[in-house]
Amino acid sequence: MQAKSFLPPQRTLMGPGPSDVNPRVLAAMSRPIIGHLDPVFVGMMEEMKGLLQYAFQTNNALTLPVSAPGSAGMETCFVNLVEPGDKVIVCINGVFGTRMKENVERCGGTAVLVEDDWGAPVSPEKVEDALKGNPDAKSWPSCTPRPPPGRARMSRRCAAWPASMTA
Repeated sequence: MQAKSFLPPQRTLMGPGPSDVNPRVLAAMSRPIIGHLDPVFVGMMEEMKGLLQYAFQTNNALTLPVSAPGSAGMETCFVNLVEPGDKVIVCINGVFGTRMKENVERCGGTAVLVEDDWGAPVSPEKVEDALKGNPDAKSWPSCTPRPPPGRARMSRRCAAWPASMTA
């Protein structure tokens, strides 16, 4: 048996992901690889840091890009915001809510769960009850990648809650 190189056909991807890669990105990926300690790489990262500082209007010297999937970005937020003993209200209606719960627990926090059926919008009444029942909760992370109509309605309803419940 002889193995052949796999050459997928050119397609226009129309779904939520994976998505088409810009030809400039494909061309860049064909260039030689440099190590993360290479002076050229360090210079490129400094330039990227400056661009991020401009985009987020900050002078924070610790600004840096995180090249990883969304779950790593989510974990980056949790490890920087949740401390041991913190109470965090976590809505679970799918895989990302479960990951948020796991992140809270790995950081030493206590997850207060608001659960609904996977794929269904989280009940605003359940969230409201959790917020009222846990006034000492430090945060209420929310995961809304592509909100269905029910989630959009929930977001509008939550926006109307008193500042004391969402601050």
